[in-house]
Amino acid sequence: MEINKVHSAAVYAASSTKIKPVYFDAARRLGKVLAANNIRLVYGAGHMGLMGEVATSVLEEKGQVTGVIPEFMVEKGWHQTNLTELVITKDMHERKSTIERLSDVLIALPGGIGTFDELFEILTWKQLGLHTKPIIILNIDGYYDAWLACIRKMIDECFLMPLHENLFSVISEPEQLVEA
Repeated sequence: MEINKVHSAAVYAASSTKIKPVYFDAARRLGKVLAANNIRLVYGAGHMGLMGEVATSVLEEKGQVTGVIPEFMVEKGWHQTNLTELVITKDMHERKSTIERLSDVLIALPGGIGTFDELFEILTWKQLGLHTKPIIILNIDGYYDAWLACIRKMIDECFLMPLHENLFSVISEPEQLVEA
């Protein structure tokens, strides 16, 4: 997909605040890349961790941010309040499908169980032909190396076909996004 046809990007990322600074730096840089290329950020609306960092970076660069969050998280005050747009869903399933629907490209920063849940779901949807959007893994500081080895093991053991490695691309720096 050409960059001039990309108007929005989903970013899946950690909400943890207790992670290495290199990940926060990458999230800030990704936000700058998105804003500089007029790509709207679509994300889970969180205000903490890498989620909050990438959104804040996009907003500081005068970019557009759509947050998508379920009602129960709004009630807990887990959302960022200064977003361009806030979409409230009834549950996590609707949140994930809404983020995918609103995005032209899907990007995974480092994260925990929630990030992996979102990543595996969009990979599964692509494998099943439910979407054809690019999926980009941002492998900061080798974070996804073990996961990539696991994918390779799945292929070696015939749980995945070799063509499934083409479901996603891997980059190591946010500035490589436009090229990817």
